[in-house]
Formats: sequence, C-alpha cells, structure tokens
Amino acid sequence: MATVQKFEDLEVWKKARILSEKIYPLTFKKPIAEDFRMKDQLRGSVGSIMDNIAEGFERGSQFEFINSLTISKGETGELKSQLYRCFDNQYISKELFDELYHLADEITKMLTGFISYLNQTEFKGQKFKNRR
Repeated sequence: MATVQKFEDLEVWKKARILSEKIYPLTFKKPIAEDFRMKDQLRGSVGSIMDNIAEGFERGSQFEFINSLTISKGETGELKSQLYRCFDNQYISKELFDELYHLADEITKMLTGFISYLNQTEFKGQKFKNRR
C-alpha cells in the first residue's frame, strides 16, 4: 500500500467532502435557511468532519491524527442527530434523510476503521520520524 502524501488523497476525506457538497446547499434553502441555529449547526458539523481529518493529517503525528479523527467521528454523530431534527421538523424528506444519513454512517465506519488501523501501526508519523 502506497503512503498517502496529502490529506486530499484520503478516501474518508473525499467522502466527507461529498457529504459537505450535499449538506451545504440545503442551508441556503427554506426552511433551513431561516432556522439560523440549524443552518449554522449543519454547516459547522459537516465542515468540521473534513477539516479535522485534514488538520490531523497535517500535524504529522499518529497520535494527533487519531485524536483529530475521533473529533471528526464525533462531529459526524452530531450531524446525524441534526439530520433527525431536520427530518422530524419536515425540513427534509425521508428520501433525503436516508441518503444523507447513509453517507454520514459510511464516514463513521471509515473513521472507526482508520482509527483502529492507526492504533495498530508502528508508523508514528513524520513529526517523530527521525527521533529516537
């Protein structure tokens, strides 16, 4: 397996970007656009998922990366809860809820697997590469 050189190559980051591309436009349309708290929460959560993956990768430390991935996983859970609230308040259809929830759930599973992998690997990251 080739070493990933940049966060944009990570499949989980790519999937988080797709989710963001689906969530963000919803926040500009009624009724979500008029529910300022919900709009901000959706934008914040979905943005934090991909941002924390990128930030953790760039820190160059296995342990910092794992920490950032767990934050991303938490943000994904928060977004899932927000999707339930959107559905329960008739902001989104059942079909859209199912699509977005499924995508978020895929990200959760990918993050869980990635965290597990990183916890088992001997590679400690670029930050500690030449330290003894």
